[in-house]
Amino acid sequence: MAHGRRSRRGHAAEHDNDERWLLTYADMITLLMALFMVLFSISSVNISKYHTLQMALKAAFSGDILPGGKAIAQPGASANSSRAPTQLDTQAIVRLTPNVTSELEHAPAGQAATAQSGAQSSNLAAAQREQADFEALAHRLNEYAVRHGFGSQVHAMIQARGLEIRVLTDSLLFTSGSATLQPKGAPLLGEIAQLVGIDHVHPVAVEGNTDDVPISGGAYPSNWELSTARASTVVRFLAGRGVDPARRSATGYAHQRPLASNATPAGRARNRRVEIVLRRLH
Repeated sequence: MAHGRRSRRGHAAEHDNDERWLLTYADMITLLMALFMVLFSISSVNISKYHTLQMALKAAFSGDILPGGKAIAQPGASANSSRAPTQLDTQAIVRLTPNVTSELEHAPAGQAATAQSGAQSSNLAAAQREQADFEALAHRLNEYAVRHGFGSQVHAMIQARGLEIRVLTDSLLFTSGSATLQPKGAPLLGEIAQLVGIDHVHPVAVEGNTDDVPISGGAYPSNWELSTARASTVVRFLAGRGVDPARRSATGYAHQRPLASNATPAGRARNRRVEIVLRRLH
């Protein structure tokens, strides 16, 4: 019995020793595979990465990475350590100074505010001068109209759009249905042209207006043509008295802008008018 147990143990030991070579063989195969993989990886060279590495190494050993890297080769570089700062050093100091940066940031805003304030003051002064000039012209023209008996037909006033000179046309500038200037109105328009000619800047708009009574016959088929023709006649008169053509314009509104009701003769007489306007610039 004892002999049988020893026999079984010896057989198991021999079986184990017979298979140990497989472990050594597997280890060797693994090492060979790793070796061939390393050899393959070494033999495959990435050309682009190789050139990148070559350039990096060349730049690293050329002395150009840091500014002043070649200073040792310059004569006198080590003799004067307290040299004056170069332009590169000065620029770096300016950029890194907080106070300078703060001043540069706030300076444009201050300049813009000052310029805006100056522009507003200038515009206000120009508007005040313009208003004073309009008031002087209106006062002078109203005095002339009263002095020459036109006070009820001519009136100059200051409006939001500028200086407005309102002239009623009946028995002064035109006869009914006509755009031909009457001799009686020439002196008045001459005075207006003289006052308007004093100013050389403001646009001069001439606007013709009529009542709502339709035109029957005559040279003009409707009040539109009649009002425009009357405004054009006044513009031509101003041109003959030296008013700059670039400043003038003529517009006809027919009966679309009445001052009074067209139900009465007095209202229709007020609506038949020519308005000469010096338009505001400020």
